[in-house]
Amino acid sequence: MFVNKYLVVIPGIILAFVLYTLSQGFNNIIGIELLGYDKSPISTAMIAILLGMFFGNIFQVRDTFQKGLNFTRENILKIGIICLGIQLKPFEFLDFGKIAIPLIIICIVSVLIVIKLLIKKLKIPTRMAYLISIGSTVCGTTAIMATAPVIKASKNEVSYAIANITLFGILSMLIYPYFANYYFENEPLLVGLFLGTSIHETSQVAAAGLIYEQQFNSPETLNIATVTKLIRNTFLIIMIPLFALLYNRGKTNKKNYSIINIFPYFVLGFVGMIILRNIGDELFVYDNNWLETINGIKFSSKVFLTMAMAAIGLSTNLNDIRSMGYKPFIVGFIAMLTVGIVCIITIESYLKFFT
Repeated sequence: MFVNKYLVVIPGIILAFVLYTLSQGFNNIIGIELLGYDKSPISTAMIAILLGMFFGNIFQVRDTFQKGLNFTRENILKIGIICLGIQLKPFEFLDFGKIAIPLIIICIVSVLIVIKLLIKKLKIPTRMAYLISIGSTVCGTTAIMATAPVIKASKNEVSYAIANITLFGILSMLIYPYFANYYFENEPLLVGLFLGTSIHETSQVAAAGLIYEQQFNSPETLNIATVTKLIRNTFLIIMIPLFALLYNRGKTNKKNYSIINIFPYFVLGFVGMIILRNIGDELFVYDNNWLETINGIKFSSKVFLTMAMAAIGLSTNLNDIRSMGYKPFIVGFIAMLTVGIVCIITIESYLKFFT
């Protein structure tokens, strides 16, 4: 009985893994072979969800795969998020964290306030607004996927939010390097902080930093932008429990409501991975086995998260997404502008008062 319970999920997990493999192949062809980058700036996870949506809406997904796809969306997703913590080294951020951390906090608070006002004005679903806001302010697709199970977002809401974030993230990735160079007069620190704070996805930040490096010969900017983005990613630890509390607050029909019941415990695994990375780096400096372990866990996180995206895509009905209308895209666009404008104002304020 116990064995059969887990055997039934295998076909769906295998299907999600096959789509991951196809997505990675397409990503390499587009980003490396066609565009000429050493590392593709395109999100493999986004390709996975698009492939999943394509096949899921053309073909009927059999019941044989459904339990495994559900398992992938709910459990393998969480394992992927936990593994993601191994890439974060917050103790390295202290050098310019005094600028980056307040900048990130101000941007997060500003977007949350703006989106809170837009929810009432445009009358979009609260869960959709939460997904778009955390995707815009923290770490794009990963933040959306991590928050979705906490606020019980539907598959279609997740897909819509990811499409939203990806669209505006790509726009900012292509435009902001040139705008930042002009506005901040080729100052690496300021340009790096702006790119790392105002662009949604880690891969998009890296791509924007690479574009800037190649166009304006500034490798320092790429490093600052990437580290700033990783600082933003650590705010996932705070934002997921916060959103869980905000979303469930006031739901008096739940007699057992408490922060203990709604707390996303996989976040503790994420924190544990961060601690493990920092302890390991201290104990096993220059140890090749430790470096291989880190790289293995990083690779596993990408595989697990992309499999979850494929599973989401396969379960997404495009007709349901169309029925949600255009208003969430307006919210996504305003969120992108808000992050960019607040980032500029904050950097300018810092320059005025502390230099």
